[in-house]
Amino acid sequence: MNKVPYSEDHDLSVIKSLDELKEMALACSRCGLRAECSGVVFGEGNPCARLMLIGEGPGAEEDRLGRPFAGKAGQLLDQILGAIGLERFEHTYIANVVKCRPPGNRVPRPEEARQCLPWLYRQIELISPALIVLLGGTALQNLVDPEARITRARGQWLESKSGIKIMPTYHPAALLRDPSKKRPVWEDFQKVREEYMSAMNK
Repeated sequence: MNKVPYSEDHDLSVIKSLDELKEMALACSRCGLRAECSGVVFGEGNPCARLMLIGEGPGAEEDRLGRPFAGKAGQLLDQILGAIGLERFEHTYIANVVKCRPPGNRVPRPEEARQCLPWLYRQIELISPALIVLLGGTALQNLVDPEARITRARGQWLESKSGIKIMPTYHPAALLRDPSKKRPVWEDFQKVREEYMSAMNK
């Protein structure tokens, strides 16, 4: 994954718990997104999860409820996780590249993502997952390579410098728009399950 250096005025490396990090994030206004949304959607799940899922940003339903993946795409993700035996709140932690809803659900701009990524990276450091699934191109480009394309990268294991195995796949919202993507995503999550079981047995 790309290295996100903490700036002197925003050094999150000193934060020692998710609860403290969340409290700080809820008060964040480092980019313009906060002024146009209902609130900060920090993330949720098992703080000791071995599997972390990362998407693009909150949509309208997520913004309203303050929870990631709470709309139709989230319901589909829950079904996928259930089908591979990894229940969302027991086995995973879910977050996004940006924690505030971009207007009209547009893709986060590079500067917005840059301001928000330190929160996500500190979440990753505190949770210390064995596996990360990147849901969609925005997560892939912001965490791995700005030039990467999800159509080429999906289904292939990557590895961070710290040893976290990373699986890019399509965002669940893409499956709702194009059902032909359901089979490749199912195949990707089968690989995730196999790797998850292997990690749990180590």
